[in-house]
Amino acid sequence: MAMAKILEQRSYIVPGKLKITEHFFEVPVDHSKPEGPQLRLFGRSCEKNERPVEPAKDEPKQLPWLAYLQGGPGMGCRSPENYAWANAALDKGYQLFFIDQRGTGMSSTITAATLATKGSPADQAAYLKLFRADSIVKDMEAIRKVFTKDYPETKKKWSIIGQSFGGFCAVNYLSRFPEGLKEVFLTGGLPPMVKQPDAVYERLYKRIADRSHAYYEKFPEDVQRVKDIAGHLTKEEIKTNTGGVVSVSRLRSFGMTLGFHGSFDYIHGILLRMANDFSMFGFLTRPTIQIFDNVGPFETFVLYALVHEPCYLSGAASNWSADRLIHKFPEFRACTADSSDPILFTSEMIFKSMFTDYAELRPLYDTMDIIQHTSDWPDLYDEAQLARNEVPTYAAVYLHDLYVDYEYSSETARKIKGCKTFVRSDLYHEALASKSAEVMEQLFKLRDDVLD
Repeated sequence: MAMAKILEQRSYIVPGKLKITEHFFEVPVDHSKPEGPQLRLFGRSCEKNERPVEPAKDEPKQLPWLAYLQGGPGMGCRSPENYAWANAALDKGYQLFFIDQRGTGMSSTITAATLATKGSPADQAAYLKLFRADSIVKDMEAIRKVFTKDYPETKKKWSIIGQSFGGFCAVNYLSRFPEGLKEVFLTGGLPPMVKQPDAVYERLYKRIADRSHAYYEKFPEDVQRVKDIAGHLTKEEIKTNTGGVVSVSRLRSFGMTLGFHGSFDYIHGILLRMANDFSMFGFLTRPTIQIFDNVGPFETFVLYALVHEPCYLSGAASNWSADRLIHKFPEFRACTADSSDPILFTSEMIFKSMFTDYAELRPLYDTMDIIQHTSDWPDLYDEAQLARNEVPTYAAVYLHDLYVDYEYSSETARKIKGCKTFVRSDLYHEALASKSAEVMEQLFKLRDDVLD
């Protein structure tokens, strides 16, 4: 694995807080063809901005690295000062690195327009096969090598922390390049060791059904309110501010957020506002439509839709897994104003209807259909390597995680030799963001405590 090429680096100070450096890199699109087409990657590093009264006379310290792998797939990173957990890591003496994973943020961004430059739908699908965890990890290893090229051999390894899909990447890293890792932290990110996602989605349908009923228990008035809104949406086509459609399917997809702390109140507020608009004006106002449009990520993060099911695949095709399996669950058939049962929400699922409802996805249906029927995906995990793992690994596992199944997480933890976990029933999937202090404290306790 060759080192990444550094194209540009610029630093600035966040007053009283951090020194942030912006990095642009160049890596191969396909790491097995280093002389082939190249990708431009972007990331930010940060360290404490400290100016002691008595400057140190020794050589500058080479601080150990902690690299963050973002959830998704398909979302870039924010600037480091926006991550509450970062303070705990900086206090431990790390310098941090936040990568916009390939295709996200400013790292050769994937959109309908940028994909169009790659040629036919078949050409686009072939290109997108190189945007899964395995390629992301190769990018990270190439960056680690260039960051630590002047470090002594004993300090060349780095630590990584993976949230959600970032955890999937971290376990791939443990499988493929354990020699580059000092330690691994996982938060809501122990992946299911499956070859194809049908079983994953079957469990997810059951969890989101339970979560929908729990939502309606808190807001029973929203059972009828959602039906009334659905009635309005089926009478006429309402466009979003980005050219998409305000459809019943998109309304149900509000369930994508129901696995977060505070999500019930958030969704209730949107439904209340929609119902109020219809009651007062007979239509949705522009501000309400904008809020509606912001719930789903697919106008801005098309990669989330395109590689979501492929992030589980090894030697098999998904064949529109979530779209097929919804028909196995009769409780999800209720989707109209006159339904006798509540209209249940859906969750982190990709449906064919999205490629009509979201303007940015419309030109990509043929590309997506090719991806959905592709079966020659390489293996993402090496279970034999994980069974002999020597890299200290620490995982936060959430009993009621909507998106990453608890049972699958527990099975995977047992397959990673030496993996230490803490399990919480009162924390949800994004606890690293919303309950940062608790999560980081527990992870560092797992690392620092000595068994008696």
